[in-house]
Amino acid sequence: TKFRKVGIEEIESDIKEMPQYFGRPKRIFLQGADGYSANYDTLMKTAELLHEHVPSVETISGYARIDSFFDKSVEELRAMKDAGYDNPYIGVESGDDVVLKRINKGYTAAQAREVLEKLDASGLRYIVNFLNGAGGHDYGLDNARKTAALYDGLHPTMVNTSMLTVVPGTPLYRAMEKGLYKESTEKEKLQEIQEFIRCLTNETVFMNEHASNLFHVKCSLPEDKKAVLDYIQKLIDGKDEAELRAYRE
Repeated sequence: TKFRKVGIEEIESDIKEMPQYFGRPKRIFLQGADGYSANYDTLMKTAELLHEHVPSVETISGYARIDSFFDKSVEELRAMKDAGYDNPYIGVESGDDVVLKRINKGYTAAQAREVLEKLDASGLRYIVNFLNGAGGHDYGLDNARKTAALYDGLHPTMVNTSMLTVVPGTPLYRAMEKGLYKESTEKEKLQEIQEFIRCLTNETVFMNEHASNLFHVKCSLPEDKKAVLDYIQKLIDGKDEAELRAYRE
């Protein structure tokens, strides 16, 4: 299915149907891949329609990309916050320009930093994601350190992680077949996420609960940092590569 932007009439029609199926929801999560790619006027009109037809709604979230915010000013983001937008889930994935180019994100680490600083300035809370393993074989630790450095001094309410699974048919899989990319081992992924957590300076929630992950945890940083690092080390020491790989297969 190719991505397309729908008109406000279709959005309003969907919103009007919501109460009969979902009752009185307090939180809305925008579906359709990247709701925040809509322009400011469309997002504000969507919030207006939600509050009109589903008055129980308190907050509006959804998936987002860094470039979803290129066209939105601090003042517009502040107005979006006041309209109920809260905690967009942003697939930053990496703070390393080599990795960002490899996975075709379409922006640099410096641009990501600029957007996240803009969100901080507006007061609009946000969640960031780290794609564990995207650096590939022998590159994970650099990726971890540069991504943690990207978040230094920022205020994400949550740092979420997911582990890369290279799916057949994707450009990255084809690059791997050609010898242009070598996947991280499972233990390398664990070492990478361990280094990422070790280097994080943020006071935030850390969540590692995606189905792709070799372990699942939700905790507070920095309070629980040592316990999580120790737990990951036990996995590294106590599991062999074949056993860990079987989970991904």
